Amino acid sequence: MNAPFQARAGLRDPFTAFVCDDATADMLRPVAVEHGWSPEKVNKGGLRNAVQSLSVSASPNILFVDLTESADPLNDINALAEVCEPGTIVIAAGQVNDVRLYRDLVASGIHDYLLKPFTVDQLRDTFAHAQSILSGPRGEAQADKPHVMTAVIGVRGGVGASTLATSLAWLLGEKAHRSTALLDLDVHFGTGALALDLEPGRGLTDAIENPSRIDGLFIERAMVRANERLSVLSAEAPINQPMITDGTAFFQLQEEMKNAFESTVMDLPRHMLIQYPHMVHDAHVAVVVSELTLAATRDTIRILAWLKSNAPQTKVVVVANRQPSGGALEISRKDFEQSIERGVDIVFPEDGKIAAQAAKLGKPMAEIATGKLAAPFTQLTNMVLSHASDDVADAEIKGAAAGKGLVDNLKSMLAKPKAKAA
Repeated sequence: MNAPFQARAGLRDPFTAFVCDDATADMLRPVAVEHGWSPEKVNKGGLRNAVQSLSVSASPNILFVDLTESADPLNDINALAEVCEPGTIVIAAGQVNDVRLYRDLVASGIHDYLLKPFTVDQLRDTFAHAQSILSGPRGEAQADKPHVMTAVIGVRGGVGASTLATSLAWLLGEKAHRSTALLDLDVHFGTGALALDLEPGRGLTDAIENPSRIDGLFIERAMVRANERLSVLSAEAPINQPMITDGTAFFQLQEEMKNAFESTVMDLPRHMLIQYPHMVHDAHVAVVVSELTLAATRDTIRILAWLKSNAPQTKVVVVANRQPSGGALEISRKDFEQSIERGVDIVFPEDGKIAAQAAKLGKPMAEIATGKLAAPFTQLTNMVLSHASDDVADAEIKGAAAGKGLVDNLKSMLAKPKAKAA
């Protein structure tokens, strides 16, 4: 979608401003001339005039709006978004000195918020940054690092798939030195941002409600940065607000993330496989997270069969998570592997202390994991990245399957506990 945007950009005005006072207009005009923009594009009227004007005309590449006369800046910016074409960089200015407002405005999609009175140098800096985004090469991931898309799927709620997804995304950024996007698709109860001690913002819900707005610039503005290499798109939508979508937004988000990042990790709730099967079509790797219980065994079998039918090209990694150190297993690993007719690739031991510490610090488990818990995280990262080499991937699959007979099925296992109960 970036290419069409670049084509449209050439047909639009490079800059327009709507301000509330003469002092701001007098400051803007000479700076506009410095950038080769017409000073006549600095209009009086503030945000209300901007909404009225842009509802009947094309929006510019860079739009400056003054919020000084706005009684509800956040709602007014959202109204402005309805009349702005995708790709417009919005710079706002106002007199409200509130960090919460600033965060909400940035989360809603504006590029920057300048607190009045601001200086000429501040104005030049924000315009320079906006121009660098417009002219800079987007969608050009490093050639030596082909994009890797991973879907992390929990076979049941509570198996720890979101915890592993967050850690995997952090590892791909911090240890593999890849620019990474974490896409948390549990719109109402997602924990991707929470696990990293971040506010999720409105980026994901805005994308679902307005798929036409999704482009490279939307991704840059909507995603919340966890660190230099990891960005998160998550949500905490009101639980009385159903998200009605045909899945177009999810597909477009995938496409733009492939252009903007070297790795994408999707925390994919299992029910989305039913509603939006296309979500895994472009995934290189599907990490299926389970536990050693009868219910999880049943659902692992079903999800593996679904992946085989709907995404045969996707490499599948089976993870047995939270395995207790003692012998208190509902079913054994051997019985689990026999039932799912393949081997478990990675086993994560249960470690309540590390989990609690990670939650308190707002850090992914992989960052503070030590000893026996650290090794599986490294193994998971290596298996996800190994898809780039067919030889390595084939060797891992053969090694995992070696010696695993296709024997007893789940029904025979379920019969045993029932007989005891009787």
